Amino acid sequence: MRVGALEARRWAGLVLSPGPGNGVGIRLAFVTPAGDRREWDDWYRMVSRVGPHAPDFSYARVEFLVDPEPPLEVDAGRGDSDPGLRAAADRLVLEWSRRDDAVALRVRVEAAGRLEVIGDAPWGWEGRWEEAGPRAPGWRARVPRGEGGEDLEIVAAFAGGTRRRPAPGDSGREVVWRLETEAGVAAQVAMVAAWGGEGTGRLLGEVDAWIDEARAAWEHRRPRVPGHPDLAESIADNLMWTVLIQPETGRLYTPAGRRWIFPVPGSGTGPGAPEPDDWTIFGWDTFFNALLLATVSRDLAWSTLLAGTGTQYPNGNIPNWRSRRGGTPDRSQPPVGSFAALRLYRAHPDPEALAAAYPALLAWAGWWVADKDGRPRREGLTPGLLAWGSDTDLVPGPGRVPPWEEGATGHQRATWESGQDDLPLWDEAEWDPGRQVLAMSAVDLCSYRALDLESLSRIARILGDGATANRLAAEYRRLAATMNRVLWSEMDGLYLDELPSGLSARVAASNFLPLAAGIPDAREAARMIETLRDPARFWGDWVLPSISRDDRAFPDQQYWRGSIWPPMNYLVLEGLRRYGFTSLASELAWKGAEMFLADRSRKGGCREHFDARTGEGCGQRFQSWGPLFALGALEELNALPGP
Repeated sequence: MRVGALEARRWAGLVLSPGPGNGVGIRLAFVTPAGDRREWDDWYRMVSRVGPHAPDFSYARVEFLVDPEPPLEVDAGRGDSDPGLRAAADRLVLEWSRRDDAVALRVRVEAAGRLEVIGDAPWGWEGRWEEAGPRAPGWRARVPRGEGGEDLEIVAAFAGGTRRRPAPGDSGREVVWRLETEAGVAAQVAMVAAWGGEGTGRLLGEVDAWIDEARAAWEHRRPRVPGHPDLAESIADNLMWTVLIQPETGRLYTPAGRRWIFPVPGSGTGPGAPEPDDWTIFGWDTFFNALLLATVSRDLAWSTLLAGTGTQYPNGNIPNWRSRRGGTPDRSQPPVGSFAALRLYRAHPDPEALAAAYPALLAWAGWWVADKDGRPRREGLTPGLLAWGSDTDLVPGPGRVPPWEEGATGHQRATWESGQDDLPLWDEAEWDPGRQVLAMSAVDLCSYRALDLESLSRIARILGDGATANRLAAEYRRLAATMNRVLWSEMDGLYLDELPSGLSARVAASNFLPLAAGIPDAREAARMIETLRDPARFWGDWVLPSISRDDRAFPDQQYWRGSIWPPMNYLVLEGLRRYGFTSLASELAWKGAEMFLADRSRKGGCREHFDARTGEGCGQRFQSWGPLFALGALEELNALPGP
């Protein structure tokens, strides 16, 4: 039985699934004294603290501010108006704990209004809750097991509150349990749902002790680093609250964040909000998530990585994003999958999982340079180098992409492929409609490609595919030689993008990625570090800005136009360690971790990116890769926790 907050909109709720495509759901709603109803995505705006969340799903806790003032921002680009973690009288605290055959849920409310616990069926599943009977305090559900299998019965019992009697004409798709609450008076409702035949009545009397013991057990065994308790905690809590389920397969995965489940293409044309798709997976976000989950759970880490490779299109493209009913067959994202798979394998060797990922990673590596009209698909200005692009003929038609992608230009789609959506360096590159790439040779893509070839060659050797390992290693050497010949600027001491007019004068944090890929020699690496350590360019209290501090776009601090991003910091950190710049690597790691943890302590969130002038969190409030800052510091301590 899969049990957890496994559907994106159920911050405040659970999914109970005995198998792929089957199960029931539980969710919360809250109605204020003024009649304002809070449910579904409203809970995202109300979350004030996520975690703790045990990786075996034995205990989880999340807190909400029922009526935050000012309202919590959802997509703030430059900081936010979060009120922070205040001990207010408008809190709602949800805890749950699962055992082999039952789950207990407890909700404590410290606000006036009406709490509703709603039983339903997510994703249109066949399982349905119904009233257990006039004398039974709860619900029953029969969940179909499929052909040849007996239905599974789930029984739920409640303490605190009352049932809502079905209204005339009620569709029967939902059942509701209510709890009326008063200002200044804490109120509580508890529920037990069992599927193993044990009496829910007896279990209901044990809910408080059950959940309290589960919390204490997790607090006792959760991984901690002496002197730095928040490092491991920040990874486990944020990543576990991002774990969702692919309902048709039952596989657990992590999206870029719970807000990143895209709407079903075309569903926004009717009344009401667009229907969310079953799942949405982003390319490089998912592979970084696998590295983070490696500190939490071996199984979840490999499941997430394989969910990422499972998005692959038949032509080898692991896309920018893909959902059950949508995606980006025209473009990919930075190829960091082999790097993540190799790192994960070293932490948690699993030959079967690595072998399962290998064909997809190999096909993805081939996709970037596969023949397209007589030239490699993403060939840059110089043969052997690469450029970001978008296969225009594969772009889904109108009504089959999210609204913000309707009518996007080829240039825009190519920048989305880069992952650095609005990086000012792309302003310098024209779109080549004939070849369907940006007219440039991109330092970042060439570096990702080199790192991918090197990592994939090592994976091939681990799996006994020596011929492929040798071929990939030879490709890596050729690419490195071409980058050194064409993209290295001796005058600037950096690798710079190639444009038709010559090497670009603009510099981003991603211009240091050749370090992670092992491209420069020792002298060239030392030259690069001079620029990195220059406070007028990149160094400072808050590092690393996505573009140089003296760039005209730096004051924007909007998305990739100046702000600090977790994946870029993590990869540059990898490069510093590779070349032995240990002191600088340690300084970068701890600056990032302290910035991330300070923001988390103040606001309770896990931000998407950070203002390079103030260290304030920006963008999405709960983004999956935020704890990469903490992971970098844990690596400095050689204190990586594991399952």
